[in-house]
Amino acid sequence: MAGGRFAPGHLGELTQLVPFEMVDEALRATRAVQSRLRDLPSRVVIYLVLAACLFPEVGYPGVWRKLTGALVGLPLAVPTASALAQARRRVGSKPLRWLFDLLRGPAATPHGPQTHWRGLLVVALDGTTMTVPDTPAVLTRFTKQAGNHGGTGYPQIRLLALVACGTRTLIDAVFGPTTSGETTYAPRLLPSLRPGMILLADRNFAAQKLTAGIAATGSEVLDRLKNGRRMPVLARYRDGSYLSTLGPVPVRVVDCEITITTTAGKHTGLYRLATTLLDHHRHPAGELAALYHQRWEIETAYLELKSTILGGRVLRARTPDGIDQEIYALLVIYQLLRTAMADATSTRPGTDPDRAGFTIAWQAARDQLILAADVIDLAGTIGRHVLAGLLPARRLRVSPRIVKRAISKYQARGPRIDRTSYKATTGIEILAPADP
Repeated sequence: MAGGRFAPGHLGELTQLVPFEMVDEALRATRAVQSRLRDLPSRVVIYLVLAACLFPEVGYPGVWRKLTGALVGLPLAVPTASALAQARRRVGSKPLRWLFDLLRGPAATPHGPQTHWRGLLVVALDGTTMTVPDTPAVLTRFTKQAGNHGGTGYPQIRLLALVACGTRTLIDAVFGPTTSGETTYAPRLLPSLRPGMILLADRNFAAQKLTAGIAATGSEVLDRLKNGRRMPVLARYRDGSYLSTLGPVPVRVVDCEITITTTAGKHTGLYRLATTLLDHHRHPAGELAALYHQRWEIETAYLELKSTILGGRVLRARTPDGIDQEIYALLVIYQLLRTAMADATSTRPGTDPDRAGFTIAWQAARDQLILAADVIDLAGTIGRHVLAGLLPARRLRVSPRIVKRAISKYQARGPRIDRTSYKATTGIEILAPADP
């Protein structure tokens, strides 16, 4: 723990992952170091903004009390809400972006079936929206979305992320106004793709130009296509897949029928997948169909960010730069938690990172921040809580889409998801390609 005016600048046990030297370098690199030593040094402000993401239910003065609650006997400042706001504006968003750029990337874990498929790191790309305050300043950059029933009540931003499926760590992320679509933002993530990765993406990203851009990075692709999309059959393979093209890119197409059997009955769906993996001997169609299910890991990551951390709340910041600052802080905090979880499971060889409970890690990190606790080993207190509460080995489960209550006299366009889960078994049948 630092002394003097710097004492409130910490994240409890998470400080090991974002130490003082790292924050100081972020401030120096972005020219955000204070010109004179104040009651709220820039380093302390960075930790305050990060800590606020662990405690979205309280205001910044409340976050300050949590940072200083265990620092008994030290002469500490008691800043007003206005002083905290001025300090956040002084620091700006650039140091938080610098930190995210440094910390992002797949967690360092052993290669294994939990994170890799046939030697390829499994990653996923998808987007989501987040709600921001309805203020005149925010509306100069972010807009409300239109809709059939009056649109959204608050402005929203669009966030796209590239996630390592095995550990759900963030490889990269971009965000901006919802006036631009996901395929407009997606090319900005391509520089983070590498040979040795396989990218899973849904139908929205199966555009010819985007697929060509992904293939040019050396990364492999496994996209879902619209079932009605006509694909030329250039050659047929014994596993039921066939050679085709997606613009200038040669692809292998897998048409499959997936049947899920649960205690609530059966559901069958048709999936059309396209991949740049052309060797049907090394990469069988049935395994590709099963692998595509891993794309849902990015949906879980968004759930953890928006529901577990934020609790469905609107972001705090009331200016465009403040929103940038807050979102980068959220991404940093999420990455720190996921890294701590991966570090913990790595101390037990063979443990799937997917068994680590995100809520357990998040709550433990909050507790350790209030205690201003230091770390004593790799796993630390957060890791020990995670290891003590490992989730069961993953079993296939589904959540039927059911409208639980009437929303209006009109049928809801976006059906709610029933929280009840059912044990399920899945059957995959590869379909023969139709004659062109």
